[in-house]
Amino acid sequence: MNTPSELKYTKDHEWVKIDGDVATVGITDFAQSELGDIVYVEVETVDETLDKDEVFGTVEAVKTVSDLFLPLSGEIIEFNEELEDEPENVNSDPYGKGWMIKIKLNDHTEIDGLLSDEAYKELVGA
Repeated sequence: MNTPSELKYTKDHEWVKIDGDVATVGITDFAQSELGDIVYVEVETVDETLDKDEVFGTVEAVKTVSDLFLPLSGEIIEFNEELEDEPENVNSDPYGKGWMIKIKLNDHTEIDGLLSDEAYKELVGA
């Protein structure tokens, strides 16, 4: 299981890359492997400001649909539109081409509540 050490993680199996006031969010390698083949990613919350833990979209796999929870409060400023035509990027490159959204952060102190790669590995038993 791949968990890059420079990223932060959530208990909902999302990864977060912080770059100044912007956070890039996707689902982890563990999450995509549990879901199976991803066939659709839906995010209709671009330009909305949401609180931490609110649902920002859904990911649909062959066998299930899962809600996506916002790991940090802020305004969703971008959706990875490549996923509309190539949702399989979430499976093949979850930390690269498979990113889902970018958030303009409201509260940097929330970052402290995210998991390190080591803590996330412990959570999933890796």
